[in-house]
Amino acid sequence: LRSYLRDESARLRRLRRFYEKVQALHQDPEASVDNPLLAFSLIKRLHSDWPNVIYSNEAAGNTQALHAGLREVEQELPGAEDLDGAARALMRLQDVYALSVKGLASGVFQRAGHPPLYSPGRRVSLSADDCFHVGKVAYDTGDYYHSITWLEEAVSLFRLSYGSWNPEDRSSLEDALDHLAFSYFMAGNISHALSLSREFLHYDPSNQRVSRNVAKYKKLLEMGTGASGAGRGAMVSLHHCAPFHALLGPLSPQPALERLLRLSCSYETNSSPYLLLQPAKKEMVWIRPYVALYHDFISDAEAETIKELAGPWLQRSVVASGEKQQKAEYRISKSAWLKDTAHPVVRALDQRIAAVTGLDLRPPYAEYLQVVNYGLGGHYEPHFDHATSRRSPLYRMKSGNRIATVMIYLSAVEAGGSTAFIYANFSVPVVKNAALFWWNLRRNGNGDGDTLHAGCPVLAGDKWVANKWIHEHGQEFRRPCSADPQD
Repeated sequence: LRSYLRDESARLRRLRRFYEKVQALHQDPEASVDNPLLAFSLIKRLHSDWPNVIYSNEAAGNTQALHAGLREVEQELPGAEDLDGAARALMRLQDVYALSVKGLASGVFQRAGHPPLYSPGRRVSLSADDCFHVGKVAYDTGDYYHSITWLEEAVSLFRLSYGSWNPEDRSSLEDALDHLAFSYFMAGNISHALSLSREFLHYDPSNQRVSRNVAKYKKLLEMGTGASGAGRGAMVSLHHCAPFHALLGPLSPQPALERLLRLSCSYETNSSPYLLLQPAKKEMVWIRPYVALYHDFISDAEAETIKELAGPWLQRSVVASGEKQQKAEYRISKSAWLKDTAHPVVRALDQRIAAVTGLDLRPPYAEYLQVVNYGLGGHYEPHFDHATSRRSPLYRMKSGNRIATVMIYLSAVEAGGSTAFIYANFSVPVVKNAALFWWNLRRNGNGDGDTLHAGCPVLAGDKWVANKWIHEHGQEFRRPCSADPQD
């Protein structure tokens, strides 16, 4: 685009010089076609110079160069799926963090009556066309709750700039009014749908379809009939966002004093020679379920190495569904798997995890290291790491269920991204280079229901984690059963 603007500017400068020269000749009161030289130059100008300017291929050549440049990078540019996914991410952030659309459009990340959740160094606002696209994504899926909130903002912004034209805009005030009116109709607010449709006709009186809608809305109001559409119930959002709204900030307090007294920070060697010279920095986060945070578990250089190794292999994350693995809207991230043979850093990390947990990570007792990247609005709805059905793909390893999880934070985030334990009612914020450890199974082999957890949406930043899932086979003497079958 910079190259195109440079070439076009040069072409227009040359064209302006030609225009100014011609204008000066025509406006010169002393100039007379009696002068044969002047007559010749006038005839030449009108016969050849002027057509040469009109039919010049220079403008077309500049445009072709711009198109060719686009084709070179087209495969690397975001696609329609990426754009729609980004729009859905904004709606997810709106829901989970209770953010106002008007605030988001003006670059403010704030809940009503609360301090800002995130204050960017550079405040970026959304245009009317931006808001229209988010609302249109919701509209196309029948999510009229979200389409109304975003299209309302689009209409408001389009009204402020009506009459001006932006080359990048694909929508207009009329488009926003049209979609917003139908959204209100489907939500059951026919009088407002009628008002917006009448406003649309003010700008485009000849539109027959909207005229028919106006007649239809009038008739429905006269009959006292409501629309058969959907209201908020039609929205597409996190199915479980209500339970962990309160868990998105700092750690919640322990419910019992005796539990508080058992929480501590310590240097741990776990009877491992590997940790004698550099003990693990362990913080007990929760007692039941058992959750511990190991600070400075990995170095900056190791974290960067793991991200670089995983980068080329990142694919949209899948989830276990019945006997298959598939993509799902309730997990938005990209992931890659690294074998311990991929790099000495991965092998050293496996050894460190084995030393800290005291568990056997040799194949097939543990899965490969999974590296996950959560970008714009990336999240993982409430789920268990352990299998809740014997038909789960996890059992194909023939090493039992997932007994424990180690989740390593490879990056920091500016806001959001906490790991929320739903039933236990607490959350752990992202702590760069720390490792979060918890037991998925109780000592009797049953799944621990209190480990239901969620990856809260990333509000600002780029969240990278590395997961190590350890299976129950091979741990019989490292974490033996309890004498109490209820334990």
